[in-house]
Order: sequence, then structure tokens, then C-alpha cells
Amino acid sequence: MVPHQEDRPSASGVSVAFWLNLLFSIIEVYGGLLTNSTAILADAFHDFMDTAAIGLAVLLDKISNKKRTLRFSYGYKRFSLLAALGLSVFLLIGAVLMAVSGVKSWLNPEVVDSLGMLWLAVLGIGINGFAFLRIKNGNGSHHTHGHSHNHNHQAIMLHLLEDVLGWVAVLVGAGVIYYTGWYWIDGVLTLAIATFIGYNATKNLTSVLKVLLQSVPENVNLEQLSAELTTLEGVENIHDLHVWSLDGNYHVGSLHAVIGTSHQHSENSIYASIRQVMEKHHIQHPTVQLETTDISCQWVSC
Repeated sequence: MVPHQEDRPSASGVSVAFWLNLLFSIIEVYGGLLTNSTAILADAFHDFMDTAAIGLAVLLDKISNKKRTLRFSYGYKRFSLLAALGLSVFLLIGAVLMAVSGVKSWLNPEVVDSLGMLWLAVLGIGINGFAFLRIKNGNGSHHTHGHSHNHNHQAIMLHLLEDVLGWVAVLVGAGVIYYTGWYWIDGVLTLAIATFIGYNATKNLTSVLKVLLQSVPENVNLEQLSAELTTLEGVENIHDLHVWSLDGNYHVGSLHAVIGTSHQHSENSIYASIRQVMEKHHIQHPTVQLETTDISCQWVSC
């Protein structure tokens, strides 16, 4: 059975977010050097990584739709994991370097241009907020049947929302520095941003490794799935039940179902019931082996 086609969310919002992030990242580097703020330079690194993530999301959105080949029989969905793995590791290394810089700035604070920081923060909130709303509105105007593209856009929206919150923190810090002259706050902000990036990068890395190690997806309850399958009419036993994910969104499952001899002529309806239950549990690609008590069997897959 050929999987249904997904209606794609509008790419215009993602494209706008990409170019806005790239332009603002360059402005941040320049502004960070002018204001002598390690916090802004740290956030510039974060925004560059967000820009790379958005660009990769657009690219992998196209690659993941390539048809199956004899070499890649499941398709190209897992290629996105390689990019996510590399970005997570790079972000972790960057977070460590930023933390070291933040500690130095905290212990030996230097004069920073708090007014310049404040205006950059206002600009950052405006640009990232606008990009967030463009993607949010783009998603809201499209109804999708699939998962992967929608999740990509939701992940980008989350990155942009994180940026907005980060700039709110910089705005507050710049205001405190302006009125108090406590320049060590810039180092504290740098440490906070580095911690925030490191925490999220670790979460992303953990999620990627779980998929690569074929862990059962978090939105699939294997015990509940097995229990529901066992209660189906005609099914005597379920064993060798395996569920894993190709890319974190598209899930694959396989199982052996033993049916009674009195139901061996109802294999099609039993298979349809099994498939319905598996799809209910977010398994898009089920493969089922039906076995009768007289050991005859039949492979069925969608």
C-alpha cells in the first residue's frame, strides 16, 4: 500500500524565518563587538545555529520525500537524524565555550554598552517574534494529515520562541546594567544562555540517540497496544511485537498474531482490525504475520 501524500505547510514562513535569522545573526555579531557584550555574542552563536537548523529543515523536507530505492528501502527519512546529531554535538561544544567565556566575564567584568544592548534586545524580540508569527500563521492555515513536516515547523517555532525569551532576558539585564552599572551581569547572562542551549542540545541529542538505537517511541505504549491486540476477536496470542521509529515521527511496527483454526477464514478482517489498532497507536507502517494454531502462516504488510 502506498502511503498517503502529506499536505505541506506553507514554506514561505520558514523561508522568511531563515533569512531574518541569518541577517539578524550578522547584526548580532557586529552589535556584540560594538557593545563588548559576551551575552549578545553568545546569543549570536545560538541564532546562527537556529539559522542552520531552519536551512537543514527546508533541505531535509525535500530529501525526506524522495522515493524508496533498492539501496534505501525505507526511504530517506533518517537522513534528518544525521543533521540533528551533528547540530546537537556542535551546540554542546559551543555551550561549553560560551560558559567559559561567561565565567571570565563574570570574574573580570568589562564595561559594556548597556544602551546598545537594550536596543539590540528590542530588535531581537521584534525580528524573532515576527518570524515566529509567520510560521505559526502558516501552520494554522493548513490542515495536515502527516506528521514529519508539521513537526519540523513546530520545532522551528520552538527555536524562535526560545530566542524571543532569550532576548527578553537580555533586555532586562541591559536595563539593570544601565541603572546600576553592574557589568558582571553580562557574564551571568552569558552563563544562563549557555546553560539553556546546553540543556536543550542535550535533550535533542538524547532523542536522536533513542531513535538511532531503535527505542520504542515515547508516544507508543507497548503494554497497552499488546493488551488491545490480544482482545481482538479471533486473536489468541500476540508475540514478537516490535515498534521503532525511522525519524522520530514515522513509526514502524511488526508482530506475530496467533489466530484460532475456527477463524482462519477471517484472516483479512483480523488483519484489518490489527492494523486499525496499530494505526491508533501512531504506527504508520505495520507488518503482521498471521499464524494459525496448525502452524500455517501468512505474511501481511501495508
